[in-house]
Amino acid sequence: MKRRTACALSIFSLSCLVGCSTPPSDASLIEAFYAHRPAHERLHEMLLADKQLLLVATWGVETTGSGGRKVPPTADISAARFQEYLVVLKEIGGEVASKTRGRDADSDVGVWGSGWAGDTRHIAVSYRTHPPANQVASLDAYRSGPDKRREGIYRHVDGNWYIRADW
Repeated sequence: MKRRTACALSIFSLSCLVGCSTPPSDASLIEAFYAHRPAHERLHEMLLADKQLLLVATWGVETTGSGGRKVPPTADISAARFQEYLVVLKEIGGEVASKTRGRDADSDVGVWGSGWAGDTRHIAVSYRTHPPANQVASLDAYRSGPDKRREGIYRHVDGNWYIRADW
């Protein structure tokens, strides 16, 4: 019985650590963006320049030809270029950056996440070539409101820059 109780408490504690993190406020996200805007712009430019790259993260990359996530060096990205990405991600406070396919690619930098399995929430700084339709005036107000959709919502920051959240 003691073993089951200890196991249950361990699982509960882990789920709280994983799923009970409070998301950062709009103000802190926007302040962090402006504090590191040149790094965000550099990362977006790097993603556009590396046409084959779809995702780069602290754990590796995914490219159009990789068929999954790999740790560089690969045929598509050198170890030195991967390290450049990691330096910029660290400055921003992100762990993963991704882009859509195409000439005018949109990009995201994941800056916060919480949850487990199918109940994970994310916040990213996003560059959008076209304004997204699903914008809200405040992520803080949206989070506390009754109408929470599962798809991503956006809060405009400046120009083509947005904060994207999914709940």
